[in-house]
This record gives sequence, structure tokens and C-alpha cells, in this order.
Amino acid sequence: MADEMVRRAQQFINGTYDYGAKLGISRLVENGETSWTVMYALTRALQYELGITGLSDNFGPTTLSTLQSKYPRIGVAGTPQNIIRIIQSGLYCKGYDGGEIDGTFNERVQASVINLKKDMGVDFAYPGSDVVPKVFKGLLNMDPYITVNNGSDQIRAVQQWMNGEFVQRRDFFIVPCDGHHSRTVAKAMLFAVQYTIGMADGVANGNFGPGTQAGLKEHTLSVGSSGTWVQLFTAGMLLNQRPVSFASTFTASLADAVRSFQSFVKLPVTGLGDYSTWASLLVSFGDQTRKGAACDGVTKITPERAQTLKAEGITYVGRYLTNPVPGGGTVPEKEIQPGELQTIADHGLRCFPIYQTFGRGADDFSYPLGRAAGQAAINAALDHGFKSGTRIFFAVDFDAYDYEVTDNVLPHFKGIEDAIRDDGSRYGIGVYGPRNVCTRVSDAGHASASFVSDMSAGFSGNFGYPLPENWAYDQIVTKTVGSGSGAINIDVNIASGRDTGQGSFNQPRGVVPDASLDPDLVQAMMTDVGKYMESIGFPNDGGTRKWQHWKCFQTTVVDYDSDITLLAYRYNMRKALIQTSAYWEMRHVDVIDESADLAVITAYETTGKFKDTSTGICQIFGITAVRAWNHAVGKGYVTGSVIDPVNDDSLYSTWRKCRDDNQFALSVVPLIHLWNADGAPGSGNNETTLRPMRLDYTENEIYEVLRRYQGTNDEAKAHAKQRLALYQVMEKYNSIARNS
Repeated sequence: MADEMVRRAQQFINGTYDYGAKLGISRLVENGETSWTVMYALTRALQYELGITGLSDNFGPTTLSTLQSKYPRIGVAGTPQNIIRIIQSGLYCKGYDGGEIDGTFNERVQASVINLKKDMGVDFAYPGSDVVPKVFKGLLNMDPYITVNNGSDQIRAVQQWMNGEFVQRRDFFIVPCDGHHSRTVAKAMLFAVQYTIGMADGVANGNFGPGTQAGLKEHTLSVGSSGTWVQLFTAGMLLNQRPVSFASTFTASLADAVRSFQSFVKLPVTGLGDYSTWASLLVSFGDQTRKGAACDGVTKITPERAQTLKAEGITYVGRYLTNPVPGGGTVPEKEIQPGELQTIADHGLRCFPIYQTFGRGADDFSYPLGRAAGQAAINAALDHGFKSGTRIFFAVDFDAYDYEVTDNVLPHFKGIEDAIRDDGSRYGIGVYGPRNVCTRVSDAGHASASFVSDMSAGFSGNFGYPLPENWAYDQIVTKTVGSGSGAINIDVNIASGRDTGQGSFNQPRGVVPDASLDPDLVQAMMTDVGKYMESIGFPNDGGTRKWQHWKCFQTTVVDYDSDITLLAYRYNMRKALIQTSAYWEMRHVDVIDESADLAVITAYETTGKFKDTSTGICQIFGITAVRAWNHAVGKGYVTGSVIDPVNDDSLYSTWRKCRDDNQFALSVVPLIHLWNADGAPGSGNNETTLRPMRLDYTENEIYEVLRRYQGTNDEAKAHAKQRLALYQVMEKYNSIARNS
């Protein structure tokens, strides 16, 4: 909402500092809305007035020390008017009365500063109406000092108490008082603990290191304890959303709440404020010396390693369904290895499956990629022999900010959910990731249990968030256990019992060539393909495209199934690669494509010159078909004569066959895939060389083959992510056919 006085603050910046030029910024939009842009401008204006030459958005040590040196207490007299005007502008941006933005520190401004300090909780530390440097720093940011968005009054009391108690320590700065836990508040809590332990300025650093741990071990609390330590402990409980009161006395009711918390996080239930409980309240990984009943890792479980895990008290073992790196890369045993699940079962262990591609950034998460992940995980779980009812944990292995969870991760898990549902819900869905990701995915109804990546304590999605209510596994530390042939590096996980993995397995499905489609599967396959295409905006009736769904599916999957089966067998590739590229391209044919075809035909018939365009049901360029054919001849994939790639007649003849002969066009698709896998020589696209075509291509290799069929531009990359999900649906039914 626009505020006239905020607008005047923006006008002050623009008018005084040459529309931002003196501050190294663009002219502020005079819209009356508070934002970080305005706060950054005010910060730069302060630096300018202090004579700092290297202006920045950060109110950092240089700004603070210069302000302390020049104007340690800003009040009624002795301060340049523009600095007063910056204060007045900041007050309006915070929702306080700043007077007339005239450089006068009058009674209205003084009263607002007093109220600001009260809201911050520093009115006793900094009495009166003077603005001191740390208050100034707190003024020029977007932190609220009143409860917002249904904030907790109890948490606000904690925030105000910490500000008032510790603000005069060198490295403690005023935290928001909005009633919400956050990364900033969590860091402040660690500083507060360290100051209470007795650490000096410069030693206290906000990290949960050996000194902090040692200090906490000396301060176990019980019923009757009182003082600052109890205030810190109850603060920690409140910040972890436990139903207690912020207090300085350890009461019997607090002990009951502690027992409830300890039970929830699977600590010994003592009712004491002991070290392990302190650790779980302060950092996501908690007490890393704890023994866990679960683990996960990237190493094959051999009989010797299984014995090591049993000796460690481990029952549940997390292993990966796939390895996205061709050939396994530096972790060749990341994917479940042949015979491994039987070894796990034979030793009384249980396995919970994890599905992870690269997943290192928001761009790897979207609805289509979620559909692809869901179906790929189903196919892989069936390949390894996981029974119905198994919960698969899908990984979000990066520090997703809250907006990225909204924009990318939640749609991704909706895609996973849709894929699992369309498969008949034979597998459950779990989520692996930081606390905020797990909580939000679960609250949205997309996952029934969480595998929490709490080792990454610095993740913004962990720092300041409570352990999800539906946590199943809590990942706390990496270590090597056992020795000799039994040595194994694992991530230790605390287990809640919410998920117990699987202790027996079906016979694994082998890597075998594809077979002809079972006629009984065709209708279900067509329905699933249609559902997916509708979910990404392609109606079954064809919409603005030339062909309806049923026609494309019949032509590219059913009518030539025997040909596609033979081609896949001959070239050692999955049928789904051929089906996906052909079906996708046929679904996209429209009147523009037909007009382009007619233009090529007209040009050749009138001038004898060939003007290339993509054509036919598989939308193949004449030059692409020729290059793929010639490459296949040279590699020995096919026998025949090389076609002249610069002869118009030869090119046109090949192009016409791609346009007019569906069987021929489909036979060219696998040749294009082989050519692309070998780097698309002659195309000028500088493609890397993939492994020779094989039946166990990784998802990343499949993506590359599908992407290269269309090209190198952004559209090709975006479409390939969508086609990857289509591939997995096609592969689902091909896998049933070849394993029946």
C-alpha cells in the first residue's frame, strides 16, 4: 500500500542525491512503497554523508564504526540535517512518525525513536531518544519490530529480551521482533548462549563449535533451576514451536514439555535440559554423537558391511534407485547393485529407496520433471524388486529458498504425485531435503513422510525451522564405521519409526531388450500418455494442432510397433526413445508446418533448389536425415551408399521420403539418436560424445538424446524436460511388455 510520507522519503533521496547518481544507484520509483531498494538507498545516503567513498547496500562494519566515531549519539543538536532526514525517512519506512523529513529532530521524531527502541526491546540498554549506531542499523532494514503475519507474542518476547540483554556486545545486532523464528534469530540465539557461557567478544562467533558444546554440557537444567540459562532454554523451546512459556524458572510443566520434545526427536526422555536436548534446540543436526538406527550411503552393502551396520545398531539402510552419472562416475556403487537387496534382507536389515537425479538447483524442479521423476522412480523400483507399499524418498538436495519451494519444488512434487497416482499408487511418496522443504511439501499433501537433511545446518531451509512433524529419518552426521572389508562410509540417521523400509524383495528385473507391446496394454498406455500430455497443455482433441492424441499414438506407437521393436533391438536402444521423439513431433504438427512443406515443394519444382525445413510425422530436416544416414553407414550401423549432402536432388528425395513415408521416417529416428549420441558430427553444434547407445542409459543420457533431436536452443532444452516425462510413461509399458 502506498504511503505519502514514504513517497516523500523517496523524493528526498532523488532530490538530494542527483536521482541516485551520487549514490551509485538508479532513480528511485516514487511509489510510496517501502522496500529493500529504498532501505539500500537510505544506507548509501548515510554512507555518503559520513564521507565513506566505497558505497554499498550493506550497513556493515565500516559504516557502523564510522558512525560510532563521528556521531555515537544522534539527538537534538550537532548532527547534519541530511542524516536527520535519513532517520526521519527510515522511521516512515518502518511505520513510525518521522516528522516532516526536514532535518529537524523534533518532539515527534524523538517520541518515535523512543517507541522504536521499546519495540526493539533495547529501551533500557539505550535509554532516551538519541539514535545510537546499532539502532540506526536496525532502522535501515526491512526487519519488523512488531508482530506480523500471526507472529507469536511469546517469540516476540524472546526476541526483545535477547536484544535488550545482549545488544551491547560487539557482534550482537538487533534482531527482528516480529514473533517469527528465522535464520537471524537462530544465529542470535547461538551468540546469546556463547555470551552466557562467558565467551569474550571476538571469541563468540555464532557457531556451534567445541567451546559452545563444552559450555552447554556444564549447564544441565532441571526442575528448580532459574536465571538466564532457563530463559535461553525456554527461548529455544519456543523457537522450536513447543508449547511453553518464556520464563526464568524451570518448572514441572516445563519438564513435561521437555519430555514431549525429547520423545518427538528420539532423545532419552529425562525431562532435563541436558546437552543433547540443548543441541537439538539450537542446531538442526543436534548431538552428533548419537547412535542412529538408520543410515544412507553411496556404497554397496556387502555381507561384511552389513555385519558392520548391524553391530552399529542400524536397521534401516537408504540406497539410491538410480545413478544419474554415466558409468557411475566417482561413485560407481551409488545405485543399488545386483544382489545387494538380497544381502540386506539376509542380514535382517531393511532398505528405504531414494530417488535423486542431480537436483542441485531450482531449474531441476518443475511439474514435467516431477512427472518424469515419479515414473522413473517407479520403473527403477520395479527393476530392483521393491514391493508395492514401499515409500520412495525423492530428493531436493539444495538450499531451496522459500520462493523456490513455491515456484519449483511444489509443482515438481505435484508431478511426482500425479505419476504415482496414475500408476495405481503402488508406491508411497517421501521427501528428502531441508526442514522447510520437507514441511511445505508435506503440508501440501505431496508426501507422507520426511527424510530431513539436517547435516546441512547452514541451509536457510534448516536454520530457524523446527523438525517436520512427519519426519521419518533425520540425517545428522557422516562417518566411517567398521574396518577392513567391513569398513563403510555412511550418513547416520535417527529413525522415528514412521517409515521402516522393506525387508524382502521381488526378483529384480534384468536389463533385456524390448519386446512387442502386449495388445492388452495398449489402451492403458494410450490413456496414460494422453493424461500426461493434457497436464502440460496438449488436449486430447488436438487443440490447434493438426492431429488428435489417438491418431498420433496409433501412428507412432501402435501401427509400426513391430518395426520399432526391430529397430530398437538392432541399435541396442530403448523403444521409448523412438516412440517419444516420433509421438512428440507428430503432436506438434500444425498449419505453419504444412505451409512450410508446401513452400519447399514449390521452390524445388520451380527452381530445382532445395530449401530445407522439418517435415513429416517425425519433423525431420532433409540434411539431418542425410547426415544421420551417412554417419550410420560410416559406423557400420547400417549398410548402403553414402548420400551426397550438398546435392539438392538427393536432399529433396530424402526429405520427401521423411514427409510421405511414415515407416521410413520412423526408421530415421533411431539413426538420428545414434548420430546425436556420437556428438552429431557435421552439425556444427559442438555436442559432446555420449557413451555408445545402450539399454541402461542414465536419465541424464536419455535427456541429452531427446534434447539433441530437437536442437540446442532454449526451446529444445525446455521441451526435452517435458519429453523426459513422456519417455518414462512410454518406458513403463515397454518394461511391462519385456518382463512379462
